[in-house]
Amino acid sequence: MYKLLFVDDEYEIRSGLCRFFPWDEIGFEIAGQAENGKQALEFLQKHTVDVVLCDIKMPVMNGIELAEELYKQKSKIKIIFFSGHREFEYAQKALSFGVKSYVVKSTKFSELVHVFEKVKDELDQETYTMEVPDKEPTAEDSEEVQNYYDRVILAIKSHIREHYRDVELDDVARLVHMHPNYVSKLFKKQTGQNFSDYLLDVRMEKAVELLKDVRHRASDVSALLGYTNVKNFTRRFKSYYGKSPRAFRTNESVKRGE
Repeated sequence: MYKLLFVDDEYEIRSGLCRFFPWDEIGFEIAGQAENGKQALEFLQKHTVDVVLCDIKMPVMNGIELAEELYKQKSKIKIIFFSGHREFEYAQKALSFGVKSYVVKSTKFSELVHVFEKVKDELDQETYTMEVPDKEPTAEDSEEVQNYYDRVILAIKSHIREHYRDVELDDVARLVHMHPNYVSKLFKKQTGQNFSDYLLDVRMEKAVELLKDVRHRASDVSALLGYTNVKNFTRRFKSYYGKSPRAFRTNESVKRGE
């Protein structure tokens, strides 16, 4: 059973969901309740919790402020907002602080079940990897597990190739609905490469493609690849290929007989 903390200033909603929602059937148990973000933080200092189901508009400390504080603490606790508000601003802030889902209180019962089933699957994956990182799948589930991992890695690689200019680990973690630490370990285990090394490969391949077009200056290529400083790009390129962008371009011109 995973531990859940419910944070909401409306007692009737909080009490009703805690008592009548089938938490145990989907793998959760209520670890505690809090009326606002401040009470939640105090509770979390003394108790282990896996998920926080949290309202947004609350007195003393609201849900956004609670999510921001946990984000600053680099907490692994998963946060799900359960709010009566649909405003885009709230959803945008929620994403920026790593909130897993944004569920409107008027949503159907089945949707809330679906959200928590997805969170449980993610927790299961993380727990399995952290506890037995080198264990191979058993015979009966190896094909299904590997097919799932293959799809995840394919999605990550496709995203990197499309957004190589500014992609970060947190971006792909949100894409595949997994924790960044889990994504990093999974990517390494499945590909033999670190996330950062694969991103560098993609950027350097693109650099070669761009440098072959004489219309692009080295500074242009640097900017197109997401480097804020052309010197950093030049250093990376030379370390990767053994020659500077200018030397590479000169060599290409010689090959073409220019």
